[in-house]
Amino acid sequence: MKQLIVLLLFMLALKPLAFAQNRLPEIRENIPLDSIRLSDPCILADSETSMYYMTGTGGLLWKSRDLKFWTGPFRVVETDPDSWMGPRPMIWAAELHQYKDKYYSFATFTNREVKIDTVKGNVIERRASHILVSDKAEGPYRPMEDPTYLPADKPTLDGTFWVDKDGKPYMVYCYEWLQNWNGTIEKIELKPDLSGAVGESELLFKASESPWSREINDAGDTIPNKVTDGPWLFKTQTGKLSMLWTSWVFGDYSQGLAYSESATLDGPWVHDEKPFTPPNYGHGMLFRTFDGQLLMAVHSHRVGENGRYIRIPKLFEVDDSGDKLVLGQPFSGNEY
Repeated sequence: MKQLIVLLLFMLALKPLAFAQNRLPEIRENIPLDSIRLSDPCILADSETSMYYMTGTGGLLWKSRDLKFWTGPFRVVETDPDSWMGPRPMIWAAELHQYKDKYYSFATFTNREVKIDTVKGNVIERRASHILVSDKAEGPYRPMEDPTYLPADKPTLDGTFWVDKDGKPYMVYCYEWLQNWNGTIEKIELKPDLSGAVGESELLFKASESPWSREINDAGDTIPNKVTDGPWLFKTQTGKLSMLWTSWVFGDYSQGLAYSESATLDGPWVHDEKPFTPPNYGHGMLFRTFDGQLLMAVHSHRVGENGRYIRIPKLFEVDDSGDKLVLGQPFSGNEY
């Protein structure tokens, strides 16, 4: 119960950020990365403009030439007020992906006015991963053909993008633990232009399969943690299909690694025994700089004096030359 309260406080702590897209932000220039408060950072290195674009929870956009100093935030997401999202949806964990000749925003939208379930006394709001499209990295990002990608009666979040060995595009996302009490990571096939989903979702793995994420239940027993959060797919230079994903180790927000033995999304997925990042870093993603250096973007995590979570983007050097990703030093950016 204690962890449930902590996680619900986390969701409330995101509320001011998530509603930021509903008012015009003040544009600031030359802001150091460590002065930006942002959960779930995702950075796109856009070769068309030679610019780095960063987004995350709130759906706003920052841009930079050097990864050290940033300009923003810009409002780039446009939703349909008559859709299931409602007029003022919360936006979590937005990601930018370039695919073929378009740019796509994968994001989680929540309509707090619509309740879909109540589990163990907790009311669950309508929440789902969705995809928007733009002709430019800077947006605006707008809805496409299908009004929904995932079932309306299930809370889903943190959708990300992957083209599998079969050449088909997929959304990989989390089915939230609040309803099933054992969060999962699943996949669903997408249409060729990503404008909708094809068929039914398929399970990749459950939170309880992780050997590293742990919590203590009401009886005082140590059990697997129930949270799945922030999947990110990548291949090492040896061709190993891998996934970053985040959960908790008791009270510490932590990120782990899983590897597919079949080199496809179908797995089976084998998890590292220990977390990949230091405690209280998570929701990571990978990108290459214009000079070819591989970096991981995560957010740091701590609780402020008012009880709200404080999350700041952080970059780490990583090495993918072998079968397993190796964590390096924090990225200073001095060479830029």
